[in-house]
Amino acid sequence: MIVINLRQFAPLLLLTACSAQADPTPPAAIVTELMTKALADYPGKEATVITVAYPPGSVDPVHRHNAHAFVYVLEGSIVMGVRGGKTVTLTPGQTFYEGPNDVHTIGRNASKTKPAKFLVVLLKDHGKPLAMPVN
Repeated sequence: MIVINLRQFAPLLLLTACSAQADPTPPAAIVTELMTKALADYPGKEATVITVAYPPGSVDPVHRHNAHAFVYVLEGSIVMGVRGGKTVTLTPGQTFYEGPNDVHTIGRNASKTKPAKFLVVLLKDHGKPLAMPVN
């Protein structure tokens, strides 16, 4: 007969149970580029149109666009905020603006159970990336 002292294994069991419940990495946003168009009247500038789909619980890292970004919520509910600005929760039909010097500190799906989706029009320097991480 084998006797197991559960006190020896309690910390391991607790750690295993906690790690199974906690998902440290939220799901990533899905960015789809719809079009990019050079703006002849504004040499060196282009407009890019994208959609961003947030799975439930999705959270963006802190970033910036170095662009004028016009956001329009299509479905679900999103939370947005830039450094020094107010955090807002937006629902379908509502809009949000980020300027070229803004740091996007908060971008996430407001729901842990429902997806969200929004359209973004970016006016930016030709050929520059859509977003850049900020440390």
